[in-house]
Amino acid sequence: MIKTIREKLLFLYKFSQAPKQMGSVTPSSVYLAQKMVESIDWSETEAVAELGAGTGAITKHIGSSMREGTKLLVFEKDPSLRGILQERFPAYSFHPDAGKLGLAMRSEGVERLDCVLSGLPFFNFPQALRDRLMNEVESALKPGGLFVAFQYSQQMRKQLAERFDIERVHFVPFNIPPAFVYVCRKKEEEVGKE
Repeated sequence: MIKTIREKLLFLYKFSQAPKQMGSVTPSSVYLAQKMVESIDWSETEAVAELGAGTGAITKHIGSSMREGTKLLVFEKDPSLRGILQERFPAYSFHPDAGKLGLAMRSEGVERLDCVLSGLPFFNFPQALRDRLMNEVESALKPGGLFVAFQYSQQMRKQLAERFDIERVHFVPFNIPPAFVYVCRKKEEEVGKE
């Protein structure tokens, strides 16, 4: 209970310092975390990345869902949050910049990812940064790989649909603020397309 209160206060403090980076005043709820991980076939998942881990609300659910031997790359820009995550989850690898996803994968010996989960507040970012991050995610995913991202509005739907096949959009009312979970699949490359 005390740890949860500390996490919420830390998150609120970080939000007050950089609201566009954090996106919310409080960590993701257990309901949102469960919805983020439930669409993934964890028995077939060998390598996964989480972008924008914050205080680890979703990281915890990824860890309890994935099978032993699955490689998890966790990205968190804020150095103090990343340090806390490294203490809580020492078995995972941590990186500061989701915009360098491919570089981090190479340093970890990961060729392709089965899934990328994201808590990044894409709509708060300039378009150039959104494009860079989306390019990194697309390049990192294996053919047919999943991109599962939550957002607090549906304003990113069009941009996601241009790059991925949106399989489902779940509304999670029991989160502050309520959120939408996009379950997207990497589009198959068309044979003979020039």
